[in-house]
Amino acid sequence: MELNKRQEQILQIVKDHGPITGESIAEKLNLTRATLRPDLAILTMAGYLEARPRVGYFYTGKTGSQLLADKIKKIKVADYQSIPVVVNENVSVYDAIVTMFLEDVGTLFVVDDDSLLVGVLSRKDLLRASIGKQELRSIPVNIIMTRMPNITMCYKDDLLIEVAERLIEKQIDAMPVVKKTEKGYEVVGRITKTNMTKAFVALAKDDLI
Repeated sequence: MELNKRQEQILQIVKDHGPITGESIAEKLNLTRATLRPDLAILTMAGYLEARPRVGYFYTGKTGSQLLADKIKKIKVADYQSIPVVVNENVSVYDAIVTMFLEDVGTLFVVDDDSLLVGVLSRKDLLRASIGKQELRSIPVNIIMTRMPNITMCYKDDLLIEVAERLIEKQIDAMPVVKKTEKGYEVVGRITKTNMTKAFVALAKDDLI
């Protein structure tokens, strides 16, 4: 976030004299406490300052990049996950291709008759199956999908930055968000590179707390 001139002056005063009360800051700037209240609130919410009752304001010592890093490390998968697109393990490769096209996604999650995760289908998997003279309407997706336990999964309470690192490490475009049950893993969402981009844009616009 970009600070205005008065906010920079406030920061410098707190650096030099903190802990310092809001009244004392206002006095040094020849302004009223009420005039400074919005600036002090912004600086405190952004993490540049901390306020303690009966003590005053003090400088946290964090740079803009450190504050940004702190924000990123607080974002969870649940904040940006999307609705998952699933297919049954017995559907044909042809039907899976149609579903991927109609839903405009790059990854399908495969479930069994109990709606539990059993596989993942990527564009590459479907493209590979399409090459050749195979009859795509007669091949079930469970023949070509990536199976458990080779599926990279995440939970809604996982940190988004850690999931992003795993996407990069595994060189995959999406990951199922799951909930563990007694019988297996239920798919409750998906996290993709697009979700990561949305979080990045929200940070740039300072929409994240």
